[in-house]
Amino acid sequence: MGKFVIKKAKSGIMFNLLAGNGEIIATSQVYQSKSSAKNGIASVIRNSGSEIEDQTKDGYKVEKCPKYEIYKDKKGEFRFRLKAGNGQIIASGEGYKDMQGVKNGISSIKKNATDDTKVIDETLD
Repeated sequence: MGKFVIKKAKSGIMFNLLAGNGEIIATSQVYQSKSSAKNGIASVIRNSGSEIEDQTKDGYKVEKCPKYEIYKDKKGEFRFRLKAGNGQIIASGEGYKDMQGVKNGISSIKKNATDDTKVIDETLD
């Protein structure tokens, strides 16, 4: 089972979603408060089952938010971002060499971001 880890960032608070093996599946934006980061976690859980919009295909079907967007970055690697119903990015994935890797990352979010997922707060001193 995966877990969310809340931690300090240079200019605020952020979280990572980790798989059962400890690898980072997705990373949040930087939030100004811990309560906002916790709301972000709740949004990832709520929206983890969203449809996928594959922007690497010509004439791709535009999905309504919430959704996962798959795209290629400047290095040519496949990436995804999860957008909430309001269009805000709530989680982003690392770069993958191939489409199967990015799809596995999305599947891992769907599996690991549930109401039962443990939340670890590393900001406590």
